[in-house]
Amino acid sequence: MVKQLLLASLGLWFLAGPSYQASTISRFDCGTDTSHASEEFLNTIKGLQSGPTGGSHASRAVLSARETSNDTVITVDTVFHIVAKTESKGDVTDDMPQAQLDTLNEAYKDYGIQFNLVNVSWNSNDDWATGAKGSDLDMKKQLRQGTYRTLNIYFQTDLAGGVLGRCTLPANIANGRSDPTVYNNDGCNVNANTMPDGTMDGYNKGKTAVHETGHWLGLLHTFEGNSCDGPGDYIDDTPYERESTDGCPDSPPKSTCPDQPGSDKDDPIHNFMDYSTDDCYTGFTQRQHDRMHHMYNTFRDGN
Repeated sequence: MVKQLLLASLGLWFLAGPSYQASTISRFDCGTDTSHASEEFLNTIKGLQSGPTGGSHASRAVLSARETSNDTVITVDTVFHIVAKTESKGDVTDDMPQAQLDTLNEAYKDYGIQFNLVNVSWNSNDDWATGAKGSDLDMKKQLRQGTYRTLNIYFQTDLAGGVLGRCTLPANIANGRSDPTVYNNDGCNVNANTMPDGTMDGYNKGKTAVHETGHWLGLLHTFEGNSCDGPGDYIDDTPYERESTDGCPDSPPKSTCPDQPGSDKDDPIHNFMDYSTDDCYTGFTQRQHDRMHHMYNTFRDGN
């Protein structure tokens, strides 16, 4: 792994606001939702959902055998950027990137997606590490590596905004729609204290990066829209969920939409795209698998 020290003084375009220390965050929160999605992304997921709010059979037919096969494996080249304040450089140890990679691969191994870590960059910059106002895009312009199919995760030791992470959803940058800002901004911002053996109790087993990578691959939150009606996350086999999960409330089971038809009325608290604690997460659904493969093939592969 290559270590590089980049010194600069720039700030965050996406989240204005104060820096938050790890100890001030008591539950999972993520800065990604459909307000950050491109028109192409929204039209695609609307067309793929069945039911009264979903698309046509013809639209859903684009989920080819290659994309829905459990035998198909996507290998994603991945770059980790460790971005630390001077006083926080010791928070991320040399073995934590490998442990984080192992966590990603363990989480996605049953869903035909694996991650190949091609580089780790080590950066000391107080503004970048906190997301000081105005610097996020500039940080990514200087650090981002690879193509649009390369996953770049920025592990910031003092990420601002009161969230544990946020990530870009895929957009159409091919076919004459290439936008340098969309390309440069692509990737995930993750609080470095959520890496395995980090200081974020309850959220320090690397599952925040798993959650954020789900967004990068085209998934929304299971509670998207915070309603028991409407399209939710536009995926048919995730139960309706009116509100995000705090902790792991499995006894009694959490059920925010008990009047919805169907046999599964419990909230998907064990799904990686909810807001549960790391120990609570267990996996994705079959159609989340299909969606990630389709969105990667549609928006990222070949770009």
